[in-house]
Amino acid sequence: MTEIGALHDEPGSLARYRYPASAMVGDYLRAAAGLVPTGALLVAVPLDPVAAVVLGGLAALFGTFGLRTVLRHGTGIEVSETGLHAFGLRRTTIAWAALDRVRLAYYSTRRDRRAGWMQLDLRAGRARLRLDSRLDGFEQLVHQAVIAATARGIELNEATAANIQALGIRLPEMAERR
Repeated sequence: MTEIGALHDEPGSLARYRYPASAMVGDYLRAAAGLVPTGALLVAVPLDPVAAVVLGGLAALFGTFGLRTVLRHGTGIEVSETGLHAFGLRRTTIAWAALDRVRLAYYSTRRDRRAGWMQLDLRAGRARLRLDSRLDGFEQLVHQAVIAATARGIELNEATAANIQALGIRLPEMAERR
């Protein structure tokens, strides 16, 4: 396990993270697999109003998912010793000194819990950022968030503590209390 504080970067350094295209291909394909057939049916086939509303709703759902995928893929993260800055179409800044919530959740895609993803939820006042484990450098980012949470005395819930430890990051006893 990695000790908290063992991964500090050089003072003033800036780490940059992005979602790689290879990690986003599945989401792009899922959005297209839903949007193309529903859109084609809406355009090519005369439908009664109920069917048009249902297909239109499905097309909107898949279109929204595709748009969210594009936005996520276009998001970059910069992490420094003072905080985290997400840039892209939507910009968010989380100052480590203002951090008030850290949650790390695991979402399983199988009953045996062998496959899934993690989602890191950070909050500082009204600023909120959710990142998933497909992000390059996700573990390092979680580590920095845990360092900041520990420094601020933020208590982590049991699930968050267990998920952090599953990443190989050792928590100080103080952060595990909750």
